Amino acid sequence: MLHLNAFLFGCGHHSAAWRHPNSRVEDLGDIRYYEDLARTAERGKLDAVFFADGHSVRDPAGAGTWFLEPITALTAMARATTHIGLVTTVSTTFYTPFHAARLLSSLDHISGGRAGWNVVTSMFDAEARNHGYGEIPPRAERYARAEEFVEVALSLWDSWDADALDLDRDGRYADPAKVRSIDHVGKYFSVDGPLTVPRSPQGRPVLFQAGASGQGRDLAARYAEAIYAVAYDIDSGAAYYRDVKTRIDAAGRNSSSVGIMPGLVTYVGSTMAEARAKKSELDALLPVEQSLRQLGMFVEQDCSGWELDAPVPSLPPIEEFTGPHGRYETILRIIAQDSPTVRELLGTLAAGGGHATMIGTPESIADEIQAWISGGAADGFNLMPPLYPEGLDDFVDQVIPILQSRGLFRREYESTTLRGHLA
Repeated sequence: MLHLNAFLFGCGHHSAAWRHPNSRVEDLGDIRYYEDLARTAERGKLDAVFFADGHSVRDPAGAGTWFLEPITALTAMARATTHIGLVTTVSTTFYTPFHAARLLSSLDHISGGRAGWNVVTSMFDAEARNHGYGEIPPRAERYARAEEFVEVALSLWDSWDADALDLDRDGRYADPAKVRSIDHVGKYFSVDGPLTVPRSPQGRPVLFQAGASGQGRDLAARYAEAIYAVAYDIDSGAAYYRDVKTRIDAAGRNSSSVGIMPGLVTYVGSTMAEARAKKSELDALLPVEQSLRQLGMFVEQDCSGWELDAPVPSLPPIEEFTGPHGRYETILRIIAQDSPTVRELLGTLAAGGGHATMIGTPESIADEIQAWISGGAADGFNLMPPLYPEGLDDFVDQVIPILQSRGLFRREYESTTLRGHLA
């Protein structure tokens, strides 16, 4: 069985989604909007919904990327759903382990065992300045802090035994022998414990990680129960998959128990032409000059004179490129695989960047998903609809039934907890 999450992100993962007439940009501060999305995901029997998080405003003109604080929103969404997992990013750079462990354990109690934590380190100086730092610490320091942070959080969740609560009205609420301090003293944190929240329904929330760098992959290999990944095509997905599974085994864990889920952008239509028209409709809403400037930074060329509806001009091979290779290599992959026009390339980068993009009928998209799974490139996907709610509706109503008919995805939930969905 493959695993599917829905990555909730404003009006959708296309940066111009908020401008579309079918977007619900007016509702970004209305919890009912997110409850509706969670109920749709639950109707499709998805494993979880997922919120990323950020701590600074990068482009006020570009439409509310961040709005409601994720754990607050997910707590409300827990009351509007019964089975769907509820995963949020919590930064190890800005939180403390006690604060994060208490918040996440509370969400796990409120949801009946459906909470998940995407462990991340933050990246931007603008975020650091909102938390009293002059700049983001170096990468090595951020990851060392993250590792200690996770260890402390795990210890705090284990500071209450599962049977610690006596609830004896004659005099004992909990057995003192089953509630203990952790007495942690480390480089970054000193924490006495125990946690102020008894052990939660799952024991502890499910740990997710999005490891791209070597240090990120190692952190994921040691702790993650599921991993979010970035891969544009099957070849890059399979290379990442093999590398991380090898690291998991080397860490002494069973790699088959850890699901790897690349991001997936889909445009679903009754025909290929209809699916492509949906992408074109969103792409046409992009601010052209700004998008070409951004592309120019990625390829280190002046793109302002490029003809939008002509093929992308020839670019130097990766061996001759002197700038940052990550995004440039992705752009070369997109061009080689899709032969896009300039406008189509801008739209693909605007909707998920380097994540896999599938454009087609429900059947063709199900075929591609199946190929990734059987080709050892993924255990599932983190869905990134370019436009909410339309893109999620399309996937749930049209693609999910095909995956179910092929025996690739559940027809009903068999568990009430997120860890159970992923088992």
